[in-house]
Amino acid sequence: METVEIKDIFTNGFKLNKVNIRGWVKSNRDSGKIAFLVINDGTTVNNIQVVYKKQTTKGFDEVITARTGSSVLAIGQIKSNNRVGQKYELVADEVKLLKQAHEDYPLQKKQHTLEFLRENAHLRARTTTIAAIMRVRSRLAYAIHKFFQDNGFIWVATPIITSNDAEGAGENFDLANDANKPFFDKTGKLTVSGQLNAEAYAQAFRQVYTFGPTFRAERSHTNRHMSEFWMIEPEIAFIDLKQLMLVIETFIKTIVKDITKNCDEEIVFFEKNKPTIKQRLDALIKQEFKKLEYSKAIDILKTAVDKGHKFDDTNIFFGMDLASEHERYICENVYKSPTFLYNYPKKIKAFYMKVNDDNETVAACDLLVPGVGEIVGGSQREDDYDKLLKRSQELNMDITSIQWYLDLRKYGYHSSAGFGLGFERLIMYILDLDNIRDTIPFPRVEGSLKF
Repeated sequence: METVEIKDIFTNGFKLNKVNIRGWVKSNRDSGKIAFLVINDGTTVNNIQVVYKKQTTKGFDEVITARTGSSVLAIGQIKSNNRVGQKYELVADEVKLLKQAHEDYPLQKKQHTLEFLRENAHLRARTTTIAAIMRVRSRLAYAIHKFFQDNGFIWVATPIITSNDAEGAGENFDLANDANKPFFDKTGKLTVSGQLNAEAYAQAFRQVYTFGPTFRAERSHTNRHMSEFWMIEPEIAFIDLKQLMLVIETFIKTIVKDITKNCDEEIVFFEKNKPTIKQRLDALIKQEFKKLEYSKAIDILKTAVDKGHKFDDTNIFFGMDLASEHERYICENVYKSPTFLYNYPKKIKAFYMKVNDDNETVAACDLLVPGVGEIVGGSQREDDYDKLLKRSQELNMDITSIQWYLDLRKYGYHSSAGFGLGFERLIMYILDLDNIRDTIPFPRVEGSLKF
């Protein structure tokens, strides 16, 4: 008899008739002649109750000892089960203890804090909350690849080991090197972005994307920062900033729509504590994203301060790097919609962004979404060799490490634009999660390398 997934039981019910399921024990309750196992096999947020009886169920005496976390097998009939608020239960003819969990298993039948689960990251996927997040993460990764593949993008595996600092912020992890016998001809670094490499491939394939791990040596302990995370970074030749914003809007709406369609179980689960998730996502899909120049946003924020709005930072001026509270005010209070801010001052943006004719701003955009603030950053890239070289020198960058990147401008580089989106921050936004460390299987942050 083939093993059936618990998800299929809740989908097909009585059509399955007699089934064989394997899973892990969430709880095991003995009522004398009858006992109740609650198990989950990782395919759904739903657990299934297994009813097994001392007189009629083979293996009763063995399985009655099964502790929380143990793996078990159950064979029996699917029955309706409205008594416990679930659609079905399994009445077992046979049960078997596959592997007994040790009595010090940390995840007992009680409510565990997310902080506690982060300290037990090797086990936390067995909880309903983390398992639901990881299923959404998996589906979201599929939706991202599908969008780009369906629209003619080529996936590029950009290097994890690199020699450059793509953002120019000095937040690289340097790789240890043997001074007596260096491995590379220069100091190796863990990549902070695949963008520069993606630009090279966009000049051959027109539209490409990279989707992989990136690393930042930021000594930040906020709920939105980690040392290792994944980035989605498409790059498209022959487009400008206006066209890029259209790509971003289409991309975000498409992948969010996929999640609302294919992760309905998980969304329902999280709505027990955050009841507006589906409503918020549906609104994002339906709304037209607004567009606002940075300079006009500054004027709006100044007016808000003058009228008595209480920001933590009320010193609003052209050239400031907007905080989340300012970004959220724009998209939540002013437009009540996802909003693109564009044409930022060049002094607060990266060296590779195309300088506008005013020589003060760059053709860059950030997508702001209600509840979070900035979620996507993109720009048109500087295509002029001399301007790019001058900007790099102004920022005291190591020109030798990016000479190859500068040289692209010599060989038919007409125009290009792209964006970056932090995968884990996207998951946070979709599920309205409070801490980015709960969106990745094994979080990496300063001071902690346990797993």
